Amino acid sequence: MTAPIPRDIPDLPPIPGHVVLPPTVVPARAVLIPARRRTVAAFRGLIALLALTGVAIELLADGAPTTALSHFTIQSGILLALVMLASARCAWSAHHPLPGALTGAALFYVVAAGLVHHVLLAHASSPFAVEGDSGMAWQTAATSILHTALPVAAALDWLLLTPAGRLHLRQAPVWLLYPLAYLAFTLARGELLLPGSQGRYLYPFLDVAQHGYKIVLGNALLVGLALYALAVLLVALDHVRPDPLRRPR
Repeated sequence: MTAPIPRDIPDLPPIPGHVVLPPTVVPARAVLIPARRRTVAAFRGLIALLALTGVAIELLADGAPTTALSHFTIQSGILLALVMLASARCAWSAHHPLPGALTGAALFYVVAAGLVHHVLLAHASSPFAVEGDSGMAWQTAATSILHTALPVAAALDWLLLTPAGRLHLRQAPVWLLYPLAYLAFTLARGELLLPGSQGRYLYPFLDVAQHGYKIVLGNALLVGLALYALAVLLVALDHVRPDPLRRPR
């Protein structure tokens, strides 16, 4: 005889058609072999050293270190150095890589600083062009490091050593919060300094004493739109570029 079938059978939960796994960050040890991990860590360490060298030269060459630290280029260089040191440590010890939003922001800021320098400040046809200190070799070296060598090195690390598809369009407006805060800082700083003070306004297109708030805010709006377009371009390129860490099948 068989056992009687119980009258009350508890309801079982339905079996889902498919299971959606939460997104995870792939650790560096899953995509990089040990020899390449050391190469990546060494390259990022050199980028951090390059950034710190440019910042140190700028601080020593400038008569007022507090003025030098107030420049967007110096601040973005320090941020990139910290991010590269942390990324180098993650690659060397095979830990989870830093969030793409953080590494993308550091790349975005140094590239933005380099483009603003070359397009608005160093280009002869720009109405905001400034005269370079051609007689000061150390100043010229710092300018070349921070505005040319550093953005190129950070872009190479992103293109050749960073997994693709980690940047997202929703991050672009968040990246602009820092330039917006910097705008408020530099305008407030200019108001607090006495008229005629050297370096009162750090960038000619933000010089309220010369152009007035209406023109300065218009310049800031145009620069902000250009920076947003740059952020969107970086995100788009991140999703169409080949993944340098994908192993061939």
